[in-house]
Amino acid sequence: MKIDKVELSRLRMPLKIRFETSFGLIPFKDFLVVSVHSGNLTGYAESASLPYPVYNEETTGTISYILKEFLIPKLFSSESITHPSEIHELFKPIRRHNMAKAVLEGAIWDLYAKHQGVSLARALGGKKREIEVGVSIGIEDTVEEVLEKVGKFTDEGYKKIKVKIKPGQDVKVIRAIREEYGPDLPLMADANSAYTLNDIHILKELDQYNLIMIEQPLAHDDIIDHAKLQKQLVTPICLDESIHTAEDARKAIELGSCKIINIKVGRVGGLTEAKKIHDLCESNHIPVWCGGMLEAGIGRAHNIALSSLNNFSIPGDTSASDRYWAYDIVQPEIILSKPGKLEVPTSHGIGYEINKTVFDQYLINKETFTNELILQ
Repeated sequence: MKIDKVELSRLRMPLKIRFETSFGLIPFKDFLVVSVHSGNLTGYAESASLPYPVYNEETTGTISYILKEFLIPKLFSSESITHPSEIHELFKPIRRHNMAKAVLEGAIWDLYAKHQGVSLARALGGKKREIEVGVSIGIEDTVEEVLEKVGKFTDEGYKKIKVKIKPGQDVKVIRAIREEYGPDLPLMADANSAYTLNDIHILKELDQYNLIMIEQPLAHDDIIDHAKLQKQLVTPICLDESIHTAEDARKAIELGSCKIINIKVGRVGGLTEAKKIHDLCESNHIPVWCGGMLEAGIGRAHNIALSSLNNFSIPGDTSASDRYWAYDIVQPEIILSKPGKLEVPTSHGIGYEINKTVFDQYLINKETFTNELILQ
């Protein structure tokens, strides 16, 4: 595949509903769509960062800068790409900036699948025709609001309910959900690093509520204290922010820091590394699931493809388009094929087209890069 040009489009999409986590309120998604062109084929991917450097150190601005100054020139320095895994190796000399790497590599993966005439899921080695999905509920002003949303999404058939927690809004929320909806509701809590080992009494109290997992309760860069905590909990710990590479996953598994891992494409630097982490976890009998970053349709399509791999045995956060967006940037919009399930597209690439009308409505600016422009 010879790359003719790369386009960076910056979009700003307001969320239908406010979404709050332990690190703050997110009112909109400000992100990049990268399109990579080769002949008459185009591959698409979407950046995963939040508007502020609170989930990790990256923002849309930093991703744009790293792409323009370093990654796109490196891409054009390679005369021809035969497989997307080459991009992962090409970008290795650049430290971190995983979300910037992931969005450009993701567009190459979509382009590669289209070039091969297969779906992105198949290009990754996915076998599933349908995936189970869950939904994430942010921190609300009242317990009653959380209960109302749990009821709504349960009625829609979502296979896992994830509830954001933070100190002061944790045990009482989980207790209320269990009292209202019973012990069999597939329920988990996500702390986004809001606790320390000093809060172990709170986290141990959650053991009685039969949670699927507690996600990233301790520091975003920790695997040591999580190992200490896991030894004292019955509930499985799931690591998210702490895992950036397959090496991180290996160390966490060996230390006993977790029993489950959340794989986010942006956080780990792309689909190539995501697949490595999946394979490592599968060989160590550690189940994985695909986390969400409030993606629009392109990002959701990538998550669906990744979740078609065998060891994604826990429903991910890839809900339908209308969970967050009045109108999505892909067509058809992503909808549940059955209660709590999404079909894995079988058409070439990500399996969705760009809805240009909606795309242009949210477009802030677009930049185009070619090898000739880079050389200038």
